[in-house]
Amino acid sequence: MSASAVFILDVKGKPLISRNYKGDVAMSKIEHFMPLLVQREEEGALAPLLSHGQVHFLWIKHSNLYLVATTSKNANASLVYSFLYKTIETTDSKILQEYITQQSNKLETGKSRVPPTVTNAVSWRSEGIKYKKNEVFIDVIESVNLLVNANGSVLLSEIVGTIKLKVFLSGMPELRLGLNDRVLFELTGLSGSKNKSVELEDVKFHQCVRLSRFDNDRTISFIPPDGDFELMSYRLSTQVKPLIWIESVIEKFSHSRVEIMVKAKGQFKKQSVANGVEISVPVPSDADSPRFKTSVGSAKYVPERNVVIWSIKSFPGGKEYLMRAHFGLPSVEKEEVEGRPPIGVKFEIPYFTVSGIQVRYMKIIEKSGYQALPWVRYITQSGDYQLRTS
Repeated sequence: MSASAVFILDVKGKPLISRNYKGDVAMSKIEHFMPLLVQREEEGALAPLLSHGQVHFLWIKHSNLYLVATTSKNANASLVYSFLYKTIETTDSKILQEYITQQSNKLETGKSRVPPTVTNAVSWRSEGIKYKKNEVFIDVIESVNLLVNANGSVLLSEIVGTIKLKVFLSGMPELRLGLNDRVLFELTGLSGSKNKSVELEDVKFHQCVRLSRFDNDRTISFIPPDGDFELMSYRLSTQVKPLIWIESVIEKFSHSRVEIMVKAKGQFKKQSVANGVEISVPVPSDADSPRFKTSVGSAKYVPERNVVIWSIKSFPGGKEYLMRAHFGLPSVEKEEVEGRPPIGVKFEIPYFTVSGIQVRYMKIIEKSGYQALPWVRYITQSGDYQLRTS
């Protein structure tokens, strides 16, 4: 080992775990690291190697942890950094929790316990997990990013998807997830008009997924961590029909008032319902005396943001609703100079994916042979969803 000692520090610089390899650098020297880091950051001279007298700190940051190696000699920096990054790759946060507790425990010499997950090839899952009821909950969540210009043309359209799992399974189960993946369908001869498939782009997996197996035959095979985790994410750069379409008309009356009419239409399946819809309509910064009339839901003026928020608790597909807002306006001309920000829309549509992605199966195999239940939920929600007004 090129380093004299290695530390894992919390965000305030307090040592959580440390290991003294050589004994040639006092362990108390780590106290200088955080003040030095803050100082260099303020000076704009932050570097991956910091020095205090004869002691050198080689460090990286991961989430809210600092991994720091100390040395007093000309150590092989590439080896040290390779070791630090390898520590991150092979150590899941849940395993660190086995080491790090809120209680102050003193380890007895010779009795320190290495968590079984560290010695096991499956570093992200502990052995001996038991549940009375074995279940897996699968959430397929798609966010729609959309930008429409004032003429009604779609400038930006993409779907960002994630598949999240909540795992309550005993033992060391092997899971296989099947999706309506277009490449898989083509490989297996399932492609055709009857089998709707989705072409996934920019796919990223949790470390538990066997990437070589996926690259070879598109099988998503893995031994899952216990509890909640994100199994995979994907992106689709595709032309999405705006799920909630907005039209707005602004009428000015002399120099004293303005009326804004907004029409919202659900352009998704009639059997689906969008929940928690919020339509943010920009208004001039000097507007006052607001009055509203809505065909559904409620509207409120938020002066600190210069918007009217129209809230609709439940918005069925195919429906069309209206909102009218009246404002007093001392200076109509000022609004012309300011320009008009886009209308923003927030929503969530359960039991629906805009891409058409489907979980075809979830196979759960464990040597004890228990039966497990997979549950699947689909959600489409707004991401950065904006429509510009003329």
